[in-house]
Amino acid sequence: MGDLFDGYGGPPTGNRPVPPRPPFDEMFDGDGIRPAYREIHGALARMTQEELRGRTDALASSYLAQGVTFDFAGEERPFPLDAVPRVIGQDEWTGIEAGVQQRVRALEAFLSDVYGPQRAVRDGVIPASLLTSSSNFHREAAGIVSANGVRIHVSGIDLIRDEAGTWRVLEDNVRVPSGVSYVISNRRVMAQTLPELFMSMRVRPVGDYPNRLLQALRASAPAGVDDPNVVVLTPGVYNSAYFEHTLLARLMGVELVEGRDLFCSGGRVWMRTTAGPTRVDVIYRRVDDEFLDPLQFRADSMLGSPGLLSAARLGNVTIANAVGNGVADDKLVYTYLPELIRYYLGEEAVLPNVDTWRLEDPGALEEVLDRLDELVVKPVDSSGGKGLVVGPAASRAELAELRTRLLADPRGWIAQPVVQLSTIPTLVEDGMRPRHADLRPFAVNDGDDVWVLPGGLTRVALPEGQLVVNSSQGGGSKDTWVIGTDPWGGRRERSVQDIVADQATATSAIPAIREHAPDHSPLDAPRFDQAQQQQQARLHVPAGNVRRSAQSAPERTQDGEGAAC
Repeated sequence: MGDLFDGYGGPPTGNRPVPPRPPFDEMFDGDGIRPAYREIHGALARMTQEELRGRTDALASSYLAQGVTFDFAGEERPFPLDAVPRVIGQDEWTGIEAGVQQRVRALEAFLSDVYGPQRAVRDGVIPASLLTSSSNFHREAAGIVSANGVRIHVSGIDLIRDEAGTWRVLEDNVRVPSGVSYVISNRRVMAQTLPELFMSMRVRPVGDYPNRLLQALRASAPAGVDDPNVVVLTPGVYNSAYFEHTLLARLMGVELVEGRDLFCSGGRVWMRTTAGPTRVDVIYRRVDDEFLDPLQFRADSMLGSPGLLSAARLGNVTIANAVGNGVADDKLVYTYLPELIRYYLGEEAVLPNVDTWRLEDPGALEEVLDRLDELVVKPVDSSGGKGLVVGPAASRAELAELRTRLLADPRGWIAQPVVQLSTIPTLVEDGMRPRHADLRPFAVNDGDDVWVLPGGLTRVALPEGQLVVNSSQGGGSKDTWVIGTDPWGGRRERSVQDIVADQATATSAIPAIREHAPDHSPLDAPRFDQAQQQQQARLHVPAGNVRRSAQSAPERTQDGEGAAC
């Protein structure tokens, strides 16, 4: 084993407390190395720490050259990609895949119901107040249904593995889930770095994602449109997720547009082009609901286009993901998902939730207040770890302030026990050490099938003991390998170029610029400050009156997308 794993799994350094239950380690168990990791461990054991660090530095240099960067403490950095992948066997992945598919089907049924007949309310499965008190329930979305009935075209279901090794759902992301650009970029550079392992371990490729997404978007087009025109709607170059918007538009071969490139006329949406107006049939939007249509939501928005919702309500354009999906991301709705799966699908949940207190339930608030220093407390409408309080790590003043906020607004919060997320060997400054990680599998729904991208994005908290995996808090990522099948149908003679091409779609360099640093986690859906960013950008970027193609869009990014908890 050499010295690469010397000191791995030792006691915490500094004053960090030893957790009451040790986390589940993905590579090692009490008897040695877990089967899925034996081959990657053997390859690592033949390396010195310096050799592995050299590979990690090469990955960082590759990302810096591509502009896959993010801002941390005011410094432009390549998004951290660790050279040790997460490995999941095909048998285990089958269960994860089934659980994600089930979750998406149930959330689809829930959204269709709450913006329609509301049977679940009538039958007492959920209270009406759950919807009326949710800041992300938009009555404006009622009656807007795509031709194939799909509301969740893309989803990112955040999973963790608890101390017993059980996969659990941490939260659902069905508004504007992001981060898949890192899955594609990670795989590309890892396949170039370790091509022999991709062959011998039979790693399932991820390169089909852009095609799957495009086919799902086209399948949702308005009725009677044989050759739908799809566009990606971005808030603009100053948005922290602009790298992903540009990448997906390129890989799908569709136009990348801003709100000012679109206009509505005659109940339809049109794109300005040098050849005149071109009809738009499907909008894959990366703009939040509140900024999508100033006639329906925020009148001061400069990111969307007036009339989009009217055109969607008339059935003349499909907005993906659908407006109003945010109610399904509400963390209080999350607590009802096991019941909703039972109600809509007649099934038990394949992937359980993390145990959660609803503070409106009788006695729950009192119990949580008594145990604040033991629990994790989260705002129900936040993302990216914003507002989250980890009780054991909080000061007395922070807990006192939290107590006041919970008493004032119990509906606005949930509480959960501190779960020691599973750990994976990760190369940090003092060598190979266990670091906590989660997993975001991405699913694409075309109306006939929910396809789950094999692997997804593993996000790792690089500071010792950290349980929040945001890039804004120093987190990074790992490539996620699903192994055990032969992606090449028995063809063993493969060149490095062939392996790389099979594993992930080619990505091209996207030089980065930086005007100012975002103050939010850059992986999750654009939030209110994105409007401010883009409106400020308009002071510097002349407004155009023609479309930007996926090939000619400004190749600039404010931030790569990071991680969320």
